[in-house]
Amino acid sequence: MILLFAFAFLPAVIYAIWIRNTERYNRERWVPIIICFLWGATVAVVASIILEIILEISLATSFESTNLIGLSTAILIAPFAEELVKPFALRTKTVKREIDELEDGLIYGAVAGLGFSATENLFYGYSFLSEGLLVFLVLIIIRSFGGCLLHASATALTGYGYGKTIINGKSIIRVIPFFIIAVFIHAFYNFLVSFEFIGLISGLVMALIFVAISIRLVRNKIRKLDMSNR
Repeated sequence: MILLFAFAFLPAVIYAIWIRNTERYNRERWVPIIICFLWGATVAVVASIILEIILEISLATSFESTNLIGLSTAILIAPFAEELVKPFALRTKTVKREIDELEDGLIYGAVAGLGFSATENLFYGYSFLSEGLLVFLVLIIIRSFGGCLLHASATALTGYGYGKTIINGKSIIRVIPFFIIAVFIHAFYNFLVSFEFIGLISGLVMALIFVAISIRLVRNKIRKLDMSNR
């Protein structure tokens, strides 16, 4: 169990520090960073589970095929529900008042996603324990990389959109395009890792490459915006 908690939370915490420290000038204070992480790890997880259950029940009344329901859950319901609730961390009073630069939304969004990923890895890791230590280590390491970077990259985009609305004094509706892109990124990753017709190994490799590129783009954007504020 100690190993389980370590593999679930330690990588996410390290990534959160890494994302926060991408900014060289006027780095974010630790208190709002911690709030975003805890929001993702607790409130967002509970809210997404409730929302997913409601949406799955509604879907079950329309489709009889369990395979179709499973497909829709992985590609549509889960990405929509999770990417909807995670960015609400930026709406908390402590975090919202700290958003005064465009890169701040990217950072806080990514950290909220990492908090969510930590708890999600805990749930998945617990199910992996029954497969034996070696299988557990392989699967949890893959999730510690792929899952963490996926949630960080996707939620960073919605966070960026929300940050722009605050700084520019625009309507919250302008966040929607960023939210749609975040859902698409999440759905595409789930598609790659969930379906064997493209090959289990090849799909996994493609998914890991995809999130590695995504997080690099996010960090490059943070650096670029940070340098423009010098």
